[in-house]
Amino acid sequence: MDLFDRFKTLLAALLYGQEDLRLEEVADPTPAAGEVAIQVGTATTCGTDLKVWRRGGHAKMLKPPTLFGHEAAGRIVALGAGVTNWRVGDRVVANNSAPCMECFFCQRQEYSLCPNLTWNNGTFAQYLKIPAPIVQHNLLQIPDDLPWELAAMTEPLACVLHGVARSHIQPKDKVVVLGDGAIGLMFVATLADTAEVLLWGGNDHRLEIGKKLGAAQIFNYHQISDIPSVVKELTQGWGADVVIEATGVPSVWESAIACARPGATVNLFGGCPRDTSITVSTEQLHYSELTIKGVFHNTPKYVRSALSLIASRKIPFELLISEQRPLKDLEQVFYEMKARQVIKVAMIP
Repeated sequence: MDLFDRFKTLLAALLYGQEDLRLEEVADPTPAAGEVAIQVGTATTCGTDLKVWRRGGHAKMLKPPTLFGHEAAGRIVALGAGVTNWRVGDRVVANNSAPCMECFFCQRQEYSLCPNLTWNNGTFAQYLKIPAPIVQHNLLQIPDDLPWELAAMTEPLACVLHGVARSHIQPKDKVVVLGDGAIGLMFVATLADTAEVLLWGGNDHRLEIGKKLGAAQIFNYHQISDIPSVVKELTQGWGADVVIEATGVPSVWESAIACARPGATVNLFGGCPRDTSITVSTEQLHYSELTIKGVFHNTPKYVRSALSLIASRKIPFELLISEQRPLKDLEQVFYEMKARQVIKVAMIP
């Protein structure tokens, strides 16, 4: 009997365009040489998924129509030819990409810049096939006692840890985080022991979660709209040592730069829509010696660090999971995310 015969249908979510998400029957994800197939235990929703759903695509990761979703943990149910270091039944989490390890950038260990990244989408499904490069470089075993929904957050946390490393944060720095989505809250959680984090967002419930994760102060921009002025009032008129933008809104990118002190680092982390631009004061950039950088995606090093941090249970990342829902509710969940009614939702196939 074929491995997947016990199901009459194999369901997966496909994105066809702007806010056009359909749950459909798909072919058996039989693994080819070097690949594995997993039965999805839980797939978590993500702010990037929300942006892709609203925009109808992504500049790098996918073009519709396509399988959708990129955060999941599950159990291996089939091995492709040549896969010898994994067993059926292993509990695993797979990053949604892997670098080629051979190009100009990979040779310099700048793996997130690899032009040959292997991407994998399709976590909102009963089964998921993992491409060979990801099996080789970014498939990790997870502890038996770690809940699926926590393991599934390895990928976004890996991106955050990459962002933290690129931000050159020093002990006791004043760090402004702009954005109270899951990514902004993960930045708060990972920085709270090192820096004094000032979190800005638009949702009081999320801001309170930020407080629980270690934010020193929280601010609702609906009540205090002039963010740079308040930041300067709190920093003896200078501005923040480090600013992290986690919304992907061009105007907020500009606000982030305005919040920075001379000599600061501004991490423009949130991906903006394609073909957008911002205005930067050349005077401020030059005379204030600002470091302004974009930070994209993650690397194998931070994928491993992220899973290790989650498994340590030192940080209550479960605070980011608003609820669990069945896969059939996925489209409704995205409308709830759009309305900012939930942060991350654990989808159960």
